[in-house]
Amino acid sequence: MRNSLFFVALTIALFAGATNAFGHGTKAATLKGTDGPGFTITLKENGKLVKTLKRGSYTFMISDKSSIHGFSLDGPHGFAKDFTAIPFTGTKTVTLRLKAGKYKYYCPNHESMMFGHFTVS
Repeated sequence: MRNSLFFVALTIALFAGATNAFGHGTKAATLKGTDGPGFTITLKENGKLVKTLKRGSYTFMISDKSSIHGFSLDGPHGFAKDFTAIPFTGTKTVTLRLKAGKYKYYCPNHESMMFGHFTVS
C-alpha cells in the first residue's frame, strides 16, 4: 500500500512538471489594447507598445473608449479577429493563440490613421 501511494505521488509530480515544461498549464500574458476616445489605438504589454512577441497564447484585454471606433486584428494565413465593433464601448477580454508572422491591429472605421503592427516569432 505504501509503495502504491508513493507511485501515485511520483506520477502526479512528474505529470505536473511535464505539463509546465511543455507550456501547458501556464497563464497567458496579458496584452492591453485601447482605442479612443480620440483617434488613437494602442496595444501594450507591461506598459510598453507591442513590437515583437513569441508565438503562444495571449489574453487580449481591449478597452474601447469611443462609439465611433472598433478594435480588430489581422494576421498571417487569413487570420482576422474583431474584438469590438462600432458602436460598442466598454471592455472585452479574449485569449488567442498567436502563430508566427506579421500582425496588424486597427480601427476598422479609421484604418488609414489608426493602426499598429507587431511580429510574432
